[in-house]
Amino acid sequence: MKKVLLVVAIAVLGLANVNAQEIKFGAKGGLNFATISGDNTEATEPVTAFNFGLVAEIPINEKFSFQPELMYSGQGYSFDSDALVALNYLNMPLMGKYYVTKGLSVEAGPQIGFLLSAEKDNTDLKDSFNTLDFGVNFGLAYKLDNGLNFGARYNLGLSDINNIDGFTDKNKNGVLQLSVGYFFF
Repeated sequence: MKKVLLVVAIAVLGLANVNAQEIKFGAKGGLNFATISGDNTEATEPVTAFNFGLVAEIPINEKFSFQPELMYSGQGYSFDSDALVALNYLNMPLMGKYYVTKGLSVEAGPQIGFLLSAEKDNTDLKDSFNTLDFGVNFGLAYKLDNGLNFGARYNLGLSDINNIDGFTDKNKNGVLQLSVGYFFF
């Protein structure tokens, strides 16, 4: 948590001289390919779900930008070929972007996720999972001059998602995200 606050503080201080007219706002959505890693996950299989949300891009200089986001993210895993555990999060990635060339950027940054729901076969499992999930994202993005943008990102979970008394397995989220977005202004 201290690292997240440090990144936010550095970003805010770095943005003190940004002209508000340069900030771009938009929306994006796409597909998630999610799974879990850790103890006893050999029988788990990835699941496909959706992500969508709001983004802002705040230029720091011509090469660097800060991109905070507020995203719904469908995650989870399956086992026994048909038993799906659906985990739905409200994620807040705080991405630093470096433009390698015009339009093409590499991005990385921390993320905090808030568990909205967890279910298996319409059974509520939310109490079996931690309500907070911390991770780090890294990926590539390409933005066209007209505001249309494309991204590929991997979210590496850093915190244990399990919250069951006496359960010693440690599991973490892992999500490959593909997205298409548009900056409105």
